[in-house]
This record gives sequence, C-alpha cells and structure tokens, in this order.
Amino acid sequence: MLGWFCLTLGVAFSSALVPVISVEVYVLGLMASEPAAGWFLVGAAVAIGQMAGKFLYYLAARGSIRLPPFLHDRLHRRRPPSRRRDRWHQRTKWLRGKVEALRERCHRHPHWMTGTYGVSSVVGLPPFMATTVLAGLVDMRMSTFVGAGLAGRFVRYSLLAACPAMFAGWFHT
Repeated sequence: MLGWFCLTLGVAFSSALVPVISVEVYVLGLMASEPAAGWFLVGAAVAIGQMAGKFLYYLAARGSIRLPPFLHDRLHRRRPPSRRRDRWHQRTKWLRGKVEALRERCHRHPHWMTGTYGVSSVVGLPPFMATTVLAGLVDMRMSTFVGAGLAGRFVRYSLLAACPAMFAGWFHT
C-alpha cells in the first residue's frame, strides 16, 4: 500500500512540473488495477503531489526562488536587434496588455482571484497552471494558495478515483 502511495505522489509531482504527464490517466489506471486502493488516499496523494509541484511555480512567479542560472541567463540576456523579434513583440503586445490588466484587477479584487483559483483547482478551467502562476504574480497569500489548491485538487482527484471503484461495484454480483 505504501508503494503505490509513494508512486502516486511522485507521478502527481512530476505531472505538476511537466504538464504532458497525465495524472488523470494514471489515477484511472491505478484504480482499475488496484481496486483495493482507497479512493480517499489516492485523492490525497495526488492533491499533495500536485500542490508540491505547483508550489514551485507559485514561488517562482512571486520571485521567492530564482530560476537556475542557465534558464535565468537565457531569459534575461541582451540580444542584438532582430526584425523577427520586433514583429513578434508587436504581435504579442495586446496579449501582454491583457495579462497586465488581469494582474491589476486581481490586485484590486483579491477575492475574485481566490474564487477563480479555487474553481480552477477543481474544474481545470481556466487552466490550473495559469492560475497558479497568476496567484504568484499577484502575491496571493500562501495559506490561501495552499488551502484552496489542496481542497480543490483533493475533490477533483478523489471523485476521479472513486468513479472506477463505483462502477466496478455495480457490476460485481
């Protein structure tokens, strides 16, 4: 039991850092192959693993942790002028303006950001990765970030883990 719990924590943490790993598929596969695994524990393991990974994004967006030197230097180095980069800069100017307006709105209405983040942690819309970074950018309180995120992720993955067990119980006679 401890083995799959630790493996679930690792997969959830990895999926939080590298979004191409699907923890949803893992949870469904785990519950289908290990029906004795408690949906409650699976939901808790995934919520803890996901929030541990997302916490790093949150801290990076807040500026509390620095990126590794090879990433930091690559993002902030001086580059010679380029027509291609200037065109890209002009094309994305409106998007940067929208993000800055959203950031300002979140600063003025912190409860709006908390609600959006909470809904995103359960439903996934807006994308949870984006709301995690935005929460860091607007300096959401750490306790609010962790509390709302853990609760939402626990609900999401506990329901997902309970579904295969629920359907399996219907068909066993």
